[in-house]
Amino acid sequence: MSPTTTPPLSLRGLGATVPDGREERVLFDGVDLDVAAGEVVVVTGPSGSGKSTLLAVAGLLRRPPTGEVVVAGQPTASLSRRGRTAVRRQQIGIVYQSANLLGPLTAREQLELAGRIRRMPRRQIGAEADRLLGDLALGDRSGQLPAELSGGERQRVGIARALMGDPSVLLADEPTASLDPALAGEVAELLATEARRRGVAALIVTHDDAPLRHADRHLHLVGGQLVDGTGVAS
Repeated sequence: MSPTTTPPLSLRGLGATVPDGREERVLFDGVDLDVAAGEVVVVTGPSGSGKSTLLAVAGLLRRPPTGEVVVAGQPTASLSRRGRTAVRRQQIGIVYQSANLLGPLTAREQLELAGRIRRMPRRQIGAEADRLLGDLALGDRSGQLPAELSGGERQRVGIARALMGDPSVLLADEPTASLDPALAGEVAELLATEARRRGVAALIVTHDDAPLRHADRHLHLVGGQLVDGTGVAS
């Protein structure tokens, strides 16, 4: 990344705690992280270390007690809830562990709804949904309901939905945890390939090895800090 290039996602001095009996337990303290366009950063750590909280903070779903999240050059600490929602809607796509699809909607309708939420021009929504489904090898499954799709197909629909509207940041919370090893590898490779191809800053938290095989950087959340995860078991 060029020194003059603004990363799509910057975390600055983030801190968060959770109640632990009569005391507070530190999840992270003074965490700094830049994720460049097209970069895939995977964060591991033991259960309860704060990985999902870190992702929620990065996705503007939770306001950190201390620190700043900068998305596409926009500082968010001083924004109202409505302002943070607007930044998240326009700039951040989120992939969930179980795809989190809406049961009554077909694969194409899942994407169309995301396009409307992101306030894409109406005439572009259908074409963009078809393009993404085609890119992710789901063109012939666009009319299927979630119950009619395999686990891997549901997760691919979730990735396609997250990419609607060309977000600058892609966040994934345990995206391969519910899949068998073969499907986990396919989904992890797909996430990384699409992030790089589209120039999206991707931050993935996981217990699974599959995303690590496609990471540009592996970080480990331990003792409230992000450290180089090379050689660290997740």
